[in-house]
Amino acid sequence: MSANVIELTSENFSEKISNSALPVLVDFWASWCGPCLMLAPVLEELAVEMEGKVLVGKVNVDENRQLAEQFGIMSIPTLILFRDGQEVSRIVGLRPKEELVKMINEAT
Repeated sequence: MSANVIELTSENFSEKISNSALPVLVDFWASWCGPCLMLAPVLEELAVEMEGKVLVGKVNVDENRQLAEQFGIMSIPTLILFRDGQEVSRIVGLRPKEELVKMINEAT
C-alpha cells in the first residue's frame, strides 16, 4: 500500500470515514483475488490524480470480516464511495478507471 492509499481496519474505519472532509472510496479486497490485484494500480493512480477531491482506502476482507459483513460484501472487489460517513455509491467487480472517476465526480 502506498502513502496515497490508506489501510482501513475495524479499529480505524469509522473514524476515517466519518471524520473525512472528503468523500472516501473504499476498496474491499483480498490478496488472493486476481481482479483485486489488477485494480490496485488503478486505485493508486486515482489516489494521486484526484488528491484533494477523494481519499482512497482499502479493507482486506480476510483480516476484517466484520466490516465485510457489516457492508454486505458478497463479491470482491467491491468499491463503496462514502460521503459524510454514509454510503452514496457502490460498484462490484473490476471496472475501468473512467467508470470509477465518473462515480467519484457524480458524488462530489
